[in-house]
Amino acid sequence: MGGRRSAGVWAAIYAVAGFFTLFAALPFGWMILTIFKQDSDLYNAQNNPFLYNAPPTLENLDVLFNDTLYLTFVRNTLVVAILVVIITMLAAVPAAYSLTRLAGRWGESLGIAIFLVYLIPPTLLFLPLSRVITDLGMKNTIWSMVVVYPTFTIPFCPWLLMGFFKSVPWDIEEQAMIDGYSRFGAIWRTVLPISIPGLLTVVVFSFALTLHEFVYALAFVSSSAGKTIGTGVTTELIRGDVFFWQSLMAAAAIVAIPVALLYNFFLDRFIAGFTLGAVKG
Repeated sequence: MGGRRSAGVWAAIYAVAGFFTLFAALPFGWMILTIFKQDSDLYNAQNNPFLYNAPPTLENLDVLFNDTLYLTFVRNTLVVAILVVIITMLAAVPAAYSLTRLAGRWGESLGIAIFLVYLIPPTLLFLPLSRVITDLGMKNTIWSMVVVYPTFTIPFCPWLLMGFFKSVPWDIEEQAMIDGYSRFGAIWRTVLPISIPGLLTVVVFSFALTLHEFVYALAFVSSSAGKTIGTGVTTELIRGDVFFWQSLMAAAAIVAIPVALLYNFFLDRFIAGFTLGAVKG
């Protein structure tokens, strides 16, 4: 009896998991299906939307790669994302360590105070940041985003990393320094390896923000050569009331699928990063 009940429970679990997997995969399948559809097939309401009612075509990919600066958008996005991640890590790791180990009883309060800055709506910072970007002569360049985006990531990431650094016993660092390592060497060899889930969470958070942010990218960069994927694709493939749906789907799928696979690969560490950072922080 117990075996039957256990088998039934597992069957129900797999059924629910299968349903949610199908639900999560449906948008990606729909994107891929739409990419290769002809206009006559896509816009005919009498056609079955889940089938190809006309021969598939590669014309939509040709429009994306030859009629837009899509590869330039991808390159700009990667450059901005990598630089934002580097700047965030260089600022967040020392800040989190200092607040955890060196700031004494005020460390946690200061960490929370820094985190509260993250809760300020980005729209409230638009005018002052716009003035800063204009004064620095970075308007209409990708460097405007490199300067602005860390103002969103840096207030959050030290608070997140503090939870990981608190979980590292001080005795491990002390033993490393007794063995002859400097404080920096002890951090490099003990604290950072143990805190890899938190560091990966910071990388994913910073990278994802760069991909998703739209308002500042649209306001600060107007030339096509300096746009990222979010603004470049929408302005190039949405012209008035004309939507190039197939090419839009291709642009989205090319970016979304690799990112989704990467997130899935690091999912366990990513979840551990947020949960431990929230509990310990």
